[in-house]
Amino acid sequence: MALLKVKFNQKKRVKLAQGLWLMNWFSVFAGIIVFSMGLFLKIELRKRSEVMDNSESHFVPNSLILMGILSCAFNALAGKICYDSLDPTKFAKWKPLLKPYLVLCFFFNFLIFFIALICFLMRGSLETTLAYGLKNGMKFYRDTDTPGRCFMKKTIDMLQIEFRCCGNNGFRDWFEIQWISNRYLDFGSKEVKDRIKSNVDGRYLVDGVPFSCCNPSSPRPCIQYQVTNNSAHYSYDYQTEELNLWNRGCREALLLYYSSMMSSMGGGVLFVWLFEVTC
Repeated sequence: MALLKVKFNQKKRVKLAQGLWLMNWFSVFAGIIVFSMGLFLKIELRKRSEVMDNSESHFVPNSLILMGILSCAFNALAGKICYDSLDPTKFAKWKPLLKPYLVLCFFFNFLIFFIALICFLMRGSLETTLAYGLKNGMKFYRDTDTPGRCFMKKTIDMLQIEFRCCGNNGFRDWFEIQWISNRYLDFGSKEVKDRIKSNVDGRYLVDGVPFSCCNPSSPRPCIQYQVTNNSAHYSYDYQTEELNLWNRGCREALLLYYSSMMSSMGGGVLFVWLFEVTC
């Protein structure tokens, strides 16, 4: 609703149209940035899709990609309208479409603001996704001969090395699953038989972790087997000594990585939203 009528002479109308044209093309560039952020986030999530429980985490990157495309389209159209407004004969064809276009822009700006908020609020959903995904992925760590799961060992090992983490919540998570394949167990050994018999599910559980949990910065050779057995290692107390394993769980490490990334993108989208509202 117009409160005051503002009259412009021809010179001011030309300057206004040129200024709006320039701002809209800056908005097109901002839309390309939003699209690029969404594409980058989607690629980062796909890299570790095997340790994520569902596809809900892709809602944010998909939304950013869509908003980026729409932003480019809307602002390119607005730039065209501003350019044609310099010529009254060309502007006449756009005049009936201005009100519907402004309504669409209002809803579009509302969606941009909503997506920016989602970037900040996805932490809880992402945490649940990672918790279940990592837990299930660790169960398949030993299945290097099973079709569809052949690369799970490599995926988790590379994840633990890259993010300097171990297990889901910590290195003790590996004590609760059989991560050593049966093909590498000597079933004629009494120790192996006893460990399998002592477990209700017939699994071979050990107080050990994969090599990728080892901290290379530790001066002591990595203790990855019999981690809780003080007598198995010289001058060692697992409760008081700083272990040469990564203490942080991979869920925490990945959550921090993706949350900080989404928060930065949310700030970027908010800046684009402010710029769009200004235009």
